[in-house]
Amino acid sequence: MKSSIIPRELFLLIIIFSLLFSVPSLSQDYSKKDINLERLIDEIYPVQDLDINYEDLYENLAQILANPLNLNTVTPEQLRSLYILREDQLNSFFTYRKERGPFISVYELQSISGFDEKVIIKLQYFVIVKEEELLKKSISSRIIANQNNYLVMRLERTLETKKGYLPETDSTTKYVGSPTKIYSRFRTMQSNDFSFGFTLEKDAGEAINWRPSSRQYGFDFISFHGQLMNRGKMKNIIVGDYQAQFGQGLIFGGGFGAGKGAETITTIRKSNIGFLPYTSVNETGFFHGGAISYSVAKNITLHSLLSINRRDGKFSGDSLIDDGILLSSIALSGLHRTPNELARRKQIEEYNTGLILNYSHENSEVGITFSQTTFDTPVTKIMRPYNHFNFTGNQNTNVGIFLNFSFNNFSFFSEAAQSLAHGKAITIGTLASLTSSLDLSLLYRNYSPDFYSFYGNALAENTQSQNENGFYWGWKYSFSKVYSLSGYIDLFQFPWLRYRGYSPSSGNEWLIRFNFQPAKNIFIYVQARAETKERNASSSTIYQTALGTKNNYWINCDYAVNPTISFKTRLQTSNYQLIYASTKGFALVQDVNLNFRRLSISTRYALFQTDDYDNRLYIYESDVWLGFSFQPYVGVGTRSYILLQYKLSNKIDMWLRWATTSYQNVATIGSGSETINGSSKNDIKFQTRIRF
Repeated sequence: MKSSIIPRELFLLIIIFSLLFSVPSLSQDYSKKDINLERLIDEIYPVQDLDINYEDLYENLAQILANPLNLNTVTPEQLRSLYILREDQLNSFFTYRKERGPFISVYELQSISGFDEKVIIKLQYFVIVKEEELLKKSISSRIIANQNNYLVMRLERTLETKKGYLPETDSTTKYVGSPTKIYSRFRTMQSNDFSFGFTLEKDAGEAINWRPSSRQYGFDFISFHGQLMNRGKMKNIIVGDYQAQFGQGLIFGGGFGAGKGAETITTIRKSNIGFLPYTSVNETGFFHGGAISYSVAKNITLHSLLSINRRDGKFSGDSLIDDGILLSSIALSGLHRTPNELARRKQIEEYNTGLILNYSHENSEVGITFSQTTFDTPVTKIMRPYNHFNFTGNQNTNVGIFLNFSFNNFSFFSEAAQSLAHGKAITIGTLASLTSSLDLSLLYRNYSPDFYSFYGNALAENTQSQNENGFYWGWKYSFSKVYSLSGYIDLFQFPWLRYRGYSPSSGNEWLIRFNFQPAKNIFIYVQARAETKERNASSSTIYQTALGTKNNYWINCDYAVNPTISFKTRLQTSNYQLIYASTKGFALVQDVNLNFRRLSISTRYALFQTDDYDNRLYIYESDVWLGFSFQPYVGVGTRSYILLQYKLSNKIDMWLRWATTSYQNVATIGSGSETINGSSKNDIKFQTRIRF
């Protein structure tokens, strides 16, 4: 690629920095170190082998860490969304606040019944106590005095040259932009008060262009939002990009579903937290327009949304758009690197309207939901055996109702929805703290094959809340502060065919995990998971299905010698059986982390060997703040990285990350335009964060 492209991109970011530094800022002391997100995610979302969006989960945690919740204004649903507290602990927290009044310090958490040291250590990073006098000041004064204003700039690229950048590559598959990925974000926020921000991104291979006729204004992806909360009867107002989370996610899922994992209790129930600013770089799954939550009467709130957004579309026939070519599906990758990908960019106009009437009183709430999605181009489908019930047409309307209530240490939650003229969906569940040591979760779900929800995210075995019914039972028992045991069983059925499963079928999944923490600086767990479900046994024209079983096993040990140095060792294995064929995989990982006063160093060396993609192994990797690295280990080779974080001052942090993967017995890596000649791949990433 032409080297002149990179200076132009950097020049644009320098302009952004200059504009933001022209705004007056108030210096703050940021002596508190960032929590190790790798450890936290490993505890809350440890089964990293599922078809869910881990980047959104990571983003949600990282954003709350950057903008902690105020203990004096936090709602039960917001506190539930952290997936840290059990039902008895939630009950104790709000009873304490009601009886004792506003919190004076986070350290008061030690006085709450049922809050042990482990819970307080986790929770303290997500919460804060705000001075009431500060909340009475003007919005401009609060923004200037806010300690959570930050600006992030990130550059990353693969050092090897991919096929898409070579001069001899065919023009239809050649990348139009540079191999550098650029990301920048600004945000200022106070919990339950305000939020303003923007996000800019250019993926590797995309170009920075100013082409209003093609709906491109510099960076390929631009997102922004403005939010005000609790202005009298106006409880929430957002303009720009946002998400919606209501009920249990059948209609409005909002990206806050953790799915099934070793946290077998708290992650099963979704939180009814309403409208949220959208700050991710995923180019699908959000609304663009405005949303309002208005208190029409005591305990009754009306939520409404209006969204007009442009979506990428895949068209049948030619890869380019011509008259008479039909829309076959909505494109979800968000990549616009080649002429073909650019031809799909923002070709479909999508309109969304929604109304939610919500009544809440003490520990109960009920809501009625309406949602309608309209496309300006009808969606058709290329007929396949498994997609008979896929959505077609240009409009889908959903109506639903949800009911949640809590009693003592029990929480009940449910939602039912109907796609008009199509199918139904229902989910019902309960969480219970039976004793101080034993917790239980139960959930039943039933989703019709023709239930359509473009923004839903309910718990499911499939990637969508469709063509499935099942029953989930989870439990957790603490023998003492040192030992605990947790697990779940999930039984499910698929009434219609699925991708790679061309027959109605049933299956099951179970997990068990044993935790051992003999001291603050030592944490060990052993975990096993098995999943059995029907799959095509052949790729020929006549499909025969058979039960396939995948087993995963983890042995993990975290050990800190002192506050400066810590280690993590993990052995992760898998095997997959289909008919008489059996394949396997393993990974052995060693991490060493060093933490000095200004400098932090995270390193990893991993050996892996997998027979095929069915045995891919996911292991979370430390990354830059708000960054994400979660690549599957596939094939035979080694993986290593080093991450440096340096605190230049109380306001400026810098990260540098280098990662390399080396494969054995391969001449190329990747496929298509992503092909690299050679057996190794090196990635480098640089990030700066400025807080003011």
